[in-house]
Amino acid sequence: MSSRYLMSTLVACAALVLGATAAEAQSSGNTITGEGLPNPTATVIANWGDLPEGREWGSTAGVDIDPHDGQVWAYERCGAGTFGGGVPINCDSNPVDPIFKFDRHTGEVLANFGGGVMVTPHGIHVDGDGNVWVTDFAGNREGTKGHQVHKFSPDGELLMSLGTAGQPGSGPNQFNQPNDVITAPDGSIFVADGHGGQGMTTARAIEEGRAAGATGRILKFAADGTFIKEWGRIGTLHGEFRTPHALAFDSQGRLFVADRGNHRIEIFDQDGNYLDSLYSHGRISGIFITADDTLYSIDSESSGTSHPNWVNGVRIGPANEDRITGYIPPFEADTRPYQGAAGEGVAVDADGNVFAAEGPNSLRFAGGAFTKYAVD
Repeated sequence: MSSRYLMSTLVACAALVLGATAAEAQSSGNTITGEGLPNPTATVIANWGDLPEGREWGSTAGVDIDPHDGQVWAYERCGAGTFGGGVPINCDSNPVDPIFKFDRHTGEVLANFGGGVMVTPHGIHVDGDGNVWVTDFAGNREGTKGHQVHKFSPDGELLMSLGTAGQPGSGPNQFNQPNDVITAPDGSIFVADGHGGQGMTTARAIEEGRAAGATGRILKFAADGTFIKEWGRIGTLHGEFRTPHALAFDSQGRLFVADRGNHRIEIFDQDGNYLDSLYSHGRISGIFITADDTLYSIDSESSGTSHPNWVNGVRIGPANEDRITGYIPPFEADTRPYQGAAGEGVAVDADGNVFAAEGPNSLRFAGGAFTKYAVD
């Protein structure tokens, strides 16, 4: 075979590969806007879930699926549309039961508990034994509640609390705005800590934030609550975070961290060793990985100032690849005319129905704390 013929053959093959790649990219749609991507759950059920009489929906950021019966666990912030320790309404000033278990088909309340324990619930996780874990993001004025992680039995008994109540800090037995919690099959507990980093957009701001004690870290504890290790700080390098907002495990046991302020998902082993990053999911507030390693992420924060051009909504793709294969669009929002409003938490049931937990940016447009996107 002549070198000229060989070169012509290689060029032709390369053209075919590039053509196929371009066609595949074109057919996959636009990752940033969602245009051209399939929506597997086009039926929108807004204001989903029952609410006890006399109560109004507050915002939320957390929703999960019970691993035993497939029902939906979630919380709402005791009627508070905004969040934090300084707002007039929170779960300290209005100590109703914030944690709910819903029938995934009907929205009927199957359990409701947790009143008087927290200030502002933020992350929620249901472990392999059915226990419900919730992070309490903010402290009360008296410094007696908040900045903790609580473990409840399925019927609402408080089993464990991590952190020092009402006393934020960067020590091993303190949290400073804990965002999410998750447990591994061996019972190890992982907590994503530090919410303020997402607003630090300059090197100087990051340095000042670190000096002031702001956190951006992952803490690991044994099943009995004994501190094991931590990694991360506020920053932009791999292994650093600007608000580690949500956690999930894939089938390999890799820990996925929604690094919201850095617009990426960081992936680690359970010892904190950096493995990989995903950049196709936007400014991520919540993540959920199904048994077949399909990754659902929800972008509630992209805006003209925080992440221009990216449209809010749920992006769907394989957990082991940095690409998007599906998309659920946001609600229309006059305050975000091009980018819409979507929730902060996301979970997927066994039938592929998607549940969104509506945060402060989306609550009024969604009409309630939870939205169900049903499979047609």
